[in-house]
Amino acid sequence: QVQPAESGGGLVQAGGSLRLSCAASGRTFSGYTVGWFRQAPGKEREFVAHIVWSGGITYVADSVRGRFTISRDNAKNTVYLQMNNLRPEDAAVYYCAVRTITSGQFTSWGRGTQVAVSA
Repeated sequence: QVQPAESGGGLVQAGGSLRLSCAASGRTFSGYTVGWFRQAPGKEREFVAHIVWSGGITYVADSVRGRFTISRDNAKNTVYLQMNNLRPEDAAVYYCAVRTITSGQFTSWGRGTQVAVSA
């Protein structure tokens, strides 16, 4: 089972950008869909984006479309979440998770990386 690990969080001013990384350990992301989720204090976890590793098909949630982009680097076995024009409401812990292509559930989760956005 692949284990994802996030990095790249931090504090940024509103309107700024951050790029989060999700690296795989244990095996490659081949055969998996890699997703990004976020959870703000007092709120439910929210889907942000996912990418099907084989083929690179992506989907981005309406709430962040046009500002966030998900991509992958095959050589580095890493998935990225590029976040532009950040808003205070984007502040959350961002999690990377994986599921097999045939599974409906994300079964392996990273520990999360904190994103803070100052107004």
